[in-house]
Parts: sequence; structure tokens; C-alpha cells
Amino acid sequence: MGRMVVISTGGTIASRWQGSGFAADANGGEVMATAPLPEGISVEVVDLFSVNSPRLTTHHQLTLLRTVHEVLADPGVDGIVVTHGTDTLEESAFLVDLHHDDPRPVVFTGAQLPLGATDGDGPGNLHDALLTAATTRGLGVVIAFDGKVHPARGTVKTQTLAPDAFADPSGTRLGNVGFGRVSVLRRPERPAALALPAVPETAPRVDMVMHHCDADALLFDAALDAGAQGVVLVATGAGNATPEIAEAVAAATSRGVLVALTTRVQAGPVTEIYTHGGAVDLVAAGAVPTGTFRAGQARIAVLSALLATADPRERERVLRHALGEPAAADVRPADLARV
Repeated sequence: MGRMVVISTGGTIASRWQGSGFAADANGGEVMATAPLPEGISVEVVDLFSVNSPRLTTHHQLTLLRTVHEVLADPGVDGIVVTHGTDTLEESAFLVDLHHDDPRPVVFTGAQLPLGATDGDGPGNLHDALLTAATTRGLGVVIAFDGKVHPARGTVKTQTLAPDAFADPSGTRLGNVGFGRVSVLRRPERPAALALPAVPETAPRVDMVMHHCDADALLFDAALDAGAQGVVLVATGAGNATPEIAEAVAAATSRGVLVALTTRVQAGPVTEIYTHGGAVDLVAAGAVPTGTFRAGQARIAVLSALLATADPRERERVLRHALGEPAAADVRPADLARV
């Protein structure tokens, strides 16, 4: 079935009791020792780092991205598994997927229970991730968790503690793992991969600001004052805020700040329906609607656009491409007629 490389980054799957709580401190070899291996594979471990995933920085994530590409530069590698903390797994997986242009799989997994826990889910998840990496091709970057296979694009953590931790609230999973095999239910649609970015000395700042009753532009403007080159506005409903927020967005985009518009609602797309500060006005002010992508992955799309180019117009084009929008030249007259 092949030669697998496991890239270990920490998380609950590598966590042990520290006296007051759990924290990642086990290396990849210790994590691998807990898991049953699918028959017929060999495994090599890359110990990249071991941290709780809320502590990850852009530098960590870009290091992971480049490591994935370095591992796949070896044609003898058949697949990669990344063990990762669940809190920000959806962000790292999406970042890698945006830049992944290889039929060989990259499979993210982790655990909800710590290393060595009775009936812990880490060993089973790691086995399923290895099986997925060994037996599938052409799915892009995926997440294997609790017997299910999800696309990196759109999948988020939906349960804080339950074993069935991940799903795309607006979509369906790619497959199931059971009885020693992976059943692929569908193939994901993915845009062409972005070029691999450099690792800058200082990563561009991208902040998230949530709208709520009584919200004004204070926190949005504070992000800009702090040097944000990109802001994700987490709006209400189908992507709505206030006229004051729309004015702040217009001022930001006029300065070349990249603004993405998502929603705090669990499922469904951002849609231009309402004015008086709604998505109609926010998009007119220059915000880019993110469809069904939620805040964490919208932020990764903005970050990737900022890393790709310094040109504001090109950054917006890259952002729209990352979100899966067709390029203007790819839109057919029949498509426009249906709008």
C-alpha cells in the first residue's frame, strides 16, 4: 500500500497531563506507537513541532506548508498524514489545500482525547488517516476523523468535545472509513493551486471582527490602526451589519486593505439581500463575500492572497480564486443571464 510520512505538529493527540491541564509534549514517534498500522504500509515520522494548536502562528503554518511540499518532492513517498490539534486544524488544512497540486493525498487528523486516554480516539483516527493516505488519490487535502473523510475546503470543527468533531455545515463529507477500506462518496471541486509562498520575516496581519447588536466600527478601525492588511468581517445573518460598518469597510478598501465578508451563522452562504448596512452595501463598499466559508478559513484565504502579491487588485483576484469564484474570462453569457 505504500510509504507514508507522518508530520507531527502536536495537539491533543500528542498531549499529556501537566499538573493543571493537558498540553502537547509527545513527539511523533510516541504518537505513532499508539496506533495500529494498516497492513502493507511503512511509516516515517517528521517531528516538526509539538504545540497546542491555539498557539500556532502563521510562521508555524507556512513551515508546515513548505514541509509538505518538501516531503512530496520525493517521488517515493505515496502519501502524507499530518497530526494536528483540532482547534485550528481547519485553518492549517485549508492553507495546505490552497497550495496543493499533487494527486498524492495529504490527510489531517488529530484527537479529542489525550495521548494514553482510556478509549482514546487518537489511535483509531491515525489508523484511518494512514489508510486514507494509502488508498485514495486526487482528493486534495482531506481530514480523516471519527470514521469520516471530509474535504479541507469548508470543513470546520463543529463539536468542542465530541468524537465526531468535524463537518462542513453547508456540504457533505467525501467518504467513510470502515471494515478496512475507504469508501469515497464524491470528488471535491477545487480551484487550481496557488504558488507556494515564501516565509516572510513578518507575516501580514489579518484580523477578524464580529458584528453584534450595538456594534460600531471601533474594533474594525482598531484592527486597521494595528496594521492589519486584511480583515475578516464576521457579520450577522446572510452577511449583514450597519451603515457605519459599511462606511468603515469602504474607507479600508480604498486604502488597499483586503476585506472578506463572512457570517457568524453556522451554515449557508453570504448573500446580497439587504441594504442599510447589509451585504448589498458591504459588497458595494469593497468587501469580498466568502460564500459558505467561515471565519477561520476566510482568514486563511485572505492571508494567502496577501502573501501572493503586493498589488491590491491582484490580491482581490487571488482571494476570489481561493474562494472558488470563476475568473471573469471563465464566466459564460448563460451564467450571467441566470444572475
